[in-house]
Amino acid sequence: MKKSNFISQIVIYFLLIGGAMLFSAPLIWMFSTAVKPIEQTMSLPPSWLPYQYLLQKDGQEIPVKIEGKLVSAAFQVHLAGMKSFVIIPADKVKNGVIKLENGNTVIPADIKLIPASKDNMFIIAASENNDKKYIVPAHDINRVIHFRWENFSAAVESMTHFPLYLRNTLLLCFITVVGTVSSSALAAYGFSRIEWKGRDKVFLLALCTMMIPFPVLMVPLYCLFKALGMIGTLQPLWIGSFCAGAFNVFLLRQFFIGIPQALSDAARIDGCSEFKIFFDIILPISKPALMVVGLFQFMGTWNDFLGPLIYLTDQRDYTLALGLQFFQSQSGGTEWNYLMAASFLVVIPVLILFFFTQKSFIEGISTTGVKG
Repeated sequence: MKKSNFISQIVIYFLLIGGAMLFSAPLIWMFSTAVKPIEQTMSLPPSWLPYQYLLQKDGQEIPVKIEGKLVSAAFQVHLAGMKSFVIIPADKVKNGVIKLENGNTVIPADIKLIPASKDNMFIIAASENNDKKYIVPAHDINRVIHFRWENFSAAVESMTHFPLYLRNTLLLCFITVVGTVSSSALAAYGFSRIEWKGRDKVFLLALCTMMIPFPVLMVPLYCLFKALGMIGTLQPLWIGSFCAGAFNVFLLRQFFIGIPQALSDAARIDGCSEFKIFFDIILPISKPALMVVGLFQFMGTWNDFLGPLIYLTDQRDYTLALGLQFFQSQSGGTEWNYLMAASFLVVIPVLILFFFTQKSFIEGISTTGVKG
């Protein structure tokens, strides 16, 4: 029996590890793309690790860019008026005359046959900004792992208003977390610790509001905030947080119910008011649950895209989520390595926050609804 339990635990651990690796794959790919040069982001077959080609020459390693692989005989041709040479396939040269694409013929000053070898040869550029091309044996080229950390700073510089996006996002996160935690805690206390007529029916009605999707409320809310003159400001994004949400109220209510009623009764005997009981007894005990609500709200505000898209009109008021979309569309072609670098910078604070609060997060989830 013990052996079967041990085997079942091993299987469960392997399944958990496999699931964690599967769900972390998109994040790993985002980071991998963030530290790649642009040409490797769309290369086939894809590579999980960024790399760089180095040419071994005179005991030195010179970064080079691979322009192609020479797999058949070709000619190295110096054309008149050109300092660099051109690589011409052998079948384009006949009787010392080169047939160019425009139909004209040019007699070169110098033609040198480049035979293909068994280990092949690479056509390289001496550097990324160098138009000159050279042919070197494949065994002189080393492929090494190379992380381009400068992509992160380049991405921040490319997003002109990145500091403003960050400031706006942090400001909204702070206000919404304060508003959500305070309003939800007050509402949950009233639904769990105070007896009043129709309490359970009102609570059930509040839970029913969770079934209403945001797109249904989107147009009425927009019309309301427009009538109040708030469109184009951050106000529509944080005012609602001070009106307790049904899910957060439900989460805290279940936690408050698990707190022994004797604590509140003893405090009332000592002459404490309901507000004093709430602030001095209930809230200190409920820190894990409050942190869960705050973390949920922080993540929701940090990642919110639809709200800022609807209500914000000035680029200087954009949040990070909306700023990323604007960064992607501000140029003709998407620089995927910079976009992934900026996206990783946006995602990493949430991961760090969850890492440092996971103990309280798990405690708050596990104890919710458990009566003492």
